[in-house]
Amino acid sequence: VAGEWQVQFLWWNSETQRNWFDGLVLSAILAKDTPMTRKAESIIRRLLATQDADGYIGIYDKDMRYNFEDENGELWAKATLYRALLAWYEYSKDKTVMEAIVKATDNVMQHYPVDASHPFYSMNPNAGGLTHGLVFTDVLERLYFLTGQKKYLDYCIFLYKDFSEQALNEDAQYKKLLDTSLALMGHGVHTYEHLRPLAVAYYGSGNPDYESALNCFLKKIEAATTPSGGLAGDEFIGGRKGDARETGYEFCSLHEGMASWISLLEKTGETGYAAKAERILFNAAMGATHPSESSICYLKTDNAFILSGGKHGDTTDKHQTRYRYSPVHKEAAVCCVPNAGRILPYFVQSMWMKDKDGLVATLLGPCEVSAQLGYRKITIKEETNYPFEDNIRYTVATDVAGEFSIKVIKPVWAKGVKASISFTEENGYLVFRKMWNLNAAFELSFERETTMQR
Repeated sequence: VAGEWQVQFLWWNSETQRNWFDGLVLSAILAKDTPMTRKAESIIRRLLATQDADGYIGIYDKDMRYNFEDENGELWAKATLYRALLAWYEYSKDKTVMEAIVKATDNVMQHYPVDASHPFYSMNPNAGGLTHGLVFTDVLERLYFLTGQKKYLDYCIFLYKDFSEQALNEDAQYKKLLDTSLALMGHGVHTYEHLRPLAVAYYGSGNPDYESALNCFLKKIEAATTPSGGLAGDEFIGGRKGDARETGYEFCSLHEGMASWISLLEKTGETGYAAKAERILFNAAMGATHPSESSICYLKTDNAFILSGGKHGDTTDKHQTRYRYSPVHKEAAVCCVPNAGRILPYFVQSMWMKDKDGLVATLLGPCEVSAQLGYRKITIKEETNYPFEDNIRYTVATDVAGEFSIKVIKPVWAKGVKASISFTEENGYLVFRKMWNLNAAFELSFERETTMQR
């Protein structure tokens, strides 16, 4: 057992470093922090210099690459790094970065060919780094979006199919999802991040079997969700229901769950997914973050009266120290702290999206967005104290006057809406369509009613 545990350290440090780096890159870009963007670029240059001639960028030397029958971090290490590299490319438009990512991804696809390899085969059904690697689909999906090359989408579907066919202790495998008698049991962060690969497999293929699996998955997750939006798992779900006092959750699961809800929001436009993402961030995640110090709770329940290490102050398990605030949690795994540095930028980068009619405010809060809409450049400033207040002011500037739509999500809890200009409601969105002058502004407010959540 000791040997099986020790092999994890061959990939664990890459997760820690690269998730931290992902948060650094996004935070620096979104905050327009020049020193931090320079630091990020310096690290990227150093990392790209490690790329081999065949395109490989990863953590293993040549004698180990793509040659595993058990635990490994091949795809997981790549996913954590390439996500950050893609974010940098979208910010900088540096073609050399994109060329490196494409070459590295093609190297994976060459060594794990579609329908002729088994990247998720393991002699041991408990293989954490291996199954984390399913979210390499995050990279592939973004490459498909940026390049339009369907091979990346097809590879997402292949990875989910192979993952589902292997003997692994994972909740998100296709046949297990369809079995409605099976509650979620596995390592929480795996389960909730694996919602994204299934979603892209379904929306990328249109396969009705995957749609059925996705619907079953969503019902199972709902049963494991606490009133704050926290997702059961401290660190394993163990078939538990979401309970405000007794159900613990991990900060890693909060980030991955929120990212999965946002992914579904992007694919469907359904406002319920925005509500789930917002609920996690503003309640569970902020509740697990120290109000004034740079610390988080690795594990937490909604109702927590003691945060001294053990759940509700329980000291019977001397090894359980994660129900407390810490800046690093080095006594456990340094995974939740880097993810705490990712959760806000992942939310902020998705606050605005596009549809065929214009720009869409999908997640509410103070921000500013600039976007190209056809030949027109639009900048919108959103001024608000949301979620603490329900009033929002939008200032709209465009370099060419014209007619287009600005859609604002109507929160699922809103009982009424008031606005300074006329609007219509469409599929849970407030639609402001008009002839916009070079500079314009409008205000809106939401009416709420307090309800009890158990």
